[in-house]
Amino acid sequence: MSKMTYEKAGVPHLKGDPVYNRKIASMIGSTRVPGVMGGALGFAALFDPRKAGMKDPLIVASTDGVGTKLELAALQNHHATIGIDLVAMCVNDLITCGAQPVFFLDYFAAGKFEPEVTEEVLSGIVRGCRESGCALIGGETAIMPGFYQTHAQGPSQYDVAGFSVGLVERGKTVTGETIREGDLLLGLASSGFHSNGYSLLRKIFSKKELQGAIGRELLTPTRLYVKPVLSLLKKTKLKGIVNITGGGFIDNLPRVIPDGLGAEIDSSFWPRAKLFQTVQDSGKIASSEMYRTFNMGIGMVIVMRRQDILGAQKHFKQHKIPSWVIGKITKTGKKDARVRVLEDGSPV
Repeated sequence: MSKMTYEKAGVPHLKGDPVYNRKIASMIGSTRVPGVMGGALGFAALFDPRKAGMKDPLIVASTDGVGTKLELAALQNHHATIGIDLVAMCVNDLITCGAQPVFFLDYFAAGKFEPEVTEEVLSGIVRGCRESGCALIGGETAIMPGFYQTHAQGPSQYDVAGFSVGLVERGKTVTGETIREGDLLLGLASSGFHSNGYSLLRKIFSKKELQGAIGRELLTPTRLYVKPVLSLLKKTKLKGIVNITGGGFIDNLPRVIPDGLGAEIDSSFWPRAKLFQTVQDSGKIASSEMYRTFNMGIGMVIVMRRQDILGAQKHFKQHKIPSWVIGKITKTGKKDARVRVLEDGSPV
């Protein structure tokens, strides 16, 4: 019997592979921003917040994953957009505080090392970081044979997690504390389902459908809102910023709205993408469930003063993001719903 090695157990010695290390270091280095210190292959990464151009910054952190959307990537054998999703799910949360993302770390775990898949995912992470103005300063690739499923045909099972850190000047955080009755809700268009609700979507559509045109549309990456929202924040007072992720409108809007206030939304104020209706009809899903599971075409909601709306819409149009006034802030009693969604004039 030949002697056992780590590689024979299914785990390559990646850290000692100079070709692989050069390629990864080059990709990571392309995202470098002021404040990053040292190289890309150390045990830990260093960042100097004083070089980020802020006088008294607060540190803001967020972490997230992509969830079962990964199964669609496997069925489509297309992995480049998954990295964009991973970055977007983290940095879109950071900007709800008014923070500028400054660096990002990733965790990639698989049952088998497949360089093409790993590099495809990483290429999306790099692209997401560039578009968000933050640096990819490190990460971890874990090969875990026997823990994640491997396949003779098609990519092996893998999972990803992201960790992002941002900075915001003390006193300039967006908290929702100044939200008042009568403020308006500006909805920013999503790129689709983003990265939430896919366990339900995978129950509705067949494997064949998910391998086809519907699956390709569902794999559309999460929209990155960082640069458009932060550039607006520099010239306009934003009272609240809500990332519409898992929980949809119903669970996410109350996270920034003060007690005693709620939100009234009219779904007729924005066009609904056809696929959302297809999902609802195919799964026989109640409207109330749709609005507390999916973003319904609105990926981010900004609470603003009425007089600031037109300028904001012009700003987002310049960034090629459609936006609509989708509702308003209202007073609520103790027994009233915090979020009221109207469809055809009636509560869903």
